Amino acid sequence: MPTDFASLRAQFDLPEGVIYLDGNSLGPLPKAAAARVARTITQEWGQMLITGWNKAGWMAQPTAIGDRIARLIGAEAGSVVMGDTLSIKVYQALASALEMTPKRRVILSDTGNFPSDLYMAEGLCRTLGPAYQLKTVAPEAVLDAIDDTTAVLMLTEVDYRTGRKHDMAALTKAAHAAGALTVWDLAHSAGALPVHLAACGADFAVGCTYKYLNSGPGGPAFIYVAPCHQDAARPALSGWLGHAEPFAFDLAYRPGDGIERMRVGTPPVLQLAALEASLDIWDQADIQDVRAQSIALTNRFIAGVEAACPSLTLATPRNGDQRGSQVSFRHAEGYAIMQACIAHGVIGDFRAPDILRFGFTPLYTSEQDVDSAVAVLARIMAQSLWDRPEYKTRARVT
Repeated sequence: MPTDFASLRAQFDLPEGVIYLDGNSLGPLPKAAAARVARTITQEWGQMLITGWNKAGWMAQPTAIGDRIARLIGAEAGSVVMGDTLSIKVYQALASALEMTPKRRVILSDTGNFPSDLYMAEGLCRTLGPAYQLKTVAPEAVLDAIDDTTAVLMLTEVDYRTGRKHDMAALTKAAHAAGALTVWDLAHSAGALPVHLAACGADFAVGCTYKYLNSGPGGPAFIYVAPCHQDAARPALSGWLGHAEPFAFDLAYRPGDGIERMRVGTPPVLQLAALEASLDIWDQADIQDVRAQSIALTNRFIAGVEAACPSLTLATPRNGDQRGSQVSFRHAEGYAIMQACIAHGVIGDFRAPDILRFGFTPLYTSEQDVDSAVAVLARIMAQSLWDRPEYKTRARVT
């Protein structure tokens, strides 16, 4: 049965008078999340106290919810676990992959990757010593840069600025042919488009849940380890909950079985409860339908903006199959223009140096939203409404 997007939209708490095109940065609140978190606080934490770890199933949440995420990213059961932050999961995946390719020293990535991923790679290389190197090339040059020195290919599938989408299957195949492993960041893929980790033969993947998966600010990350690697991948961060028997309280670390070894710290129970409320909505959606609607909405937005705002330059691939679920335009005054949009009820965001970024999430974004956003942006540009001092003062978060 086709996905009923109107029904899904009704399950989100969307502020009146706001067109929200920033779910690729922070998803909105599922209406059921407040009650779900309140129940966790009052009935579980409040009444069960510490027995909630067993009675309420808190300790099992990271793998149980990991299996629900696995459905959205084409992963096998038992291959995804929740917890910690995306940067920590990037570090874990990279460190494990490097240890599994001991004769090589190069992490290959691209200049469009999210800076945090590159920072983690740089820090890991410094820890391992001067022989290790992070090499970055232009996104279009990645395929040709893979060679017999590459230990790990680390890429974000969808470029956070332009929305350009890498070909996961082709690049994973090329990396494997060269003897390298892959780490895929799905921050702008999970919940935005169909992902096929198992079918593509991906080795490791990581992602966050506060964007398209709507777990709330600071929501937990996830890590995927291909089943064929789970016994060989040694977690760089030997956390208590990744131990084979945490409550044996051994003084020496023994990695847990399978994906459990990638657990580090205490599960973020309250945020996992919020994520469960969002995943209940996702259970009503077909990701293929979501992708088709995303391409339709982004095509509509591109056509509208290009017709009405000729001074804005498209930065996103025009072919829908080559982009994620966002559209970016360039303008030298991009920050001020975006602040004017927000002031007039259209929320997107800005990415340096000149990107106006708009996210399209079919679970709650409609064609009417698209048309209204185009009309607002057109008026801002035609009347230079952005050219005011208050719109040019940079806030800490852009």
